[in-house]
Amino acid sequence: MASSSLRSRDSGSWTPKQNKLFEKALARYDKDTPDRWHNVAKAVGGKTAEEVKRHYEILIEDLNHIESGRIPIPNYRSTGGT
Repeated sequence: MASSSLRSRDSGSWTPKQNKLFEKALARYDKDTPDRWHNVAKAVGGKTAEEVKRHYEILIEDLNHIESGRIPIPNYRSTGGT
């Protein structure tokens, strides 16, 4: 899912459907795939190779912030049903 920093810094908005297609395309086209960003953009639809590459870079930045502890993990309350 797109974080708030992803939405505020990325060029253009991403729909939930595009984000899901983006996730699936990343799983399909790994870093060793020739023309990776072109393939990911084609799978997402409506985005350029540069836009999907930037989306990925921002995602990695967000993950690094989370893993380094700069973004706290939410304290979810249990509803008792699960």
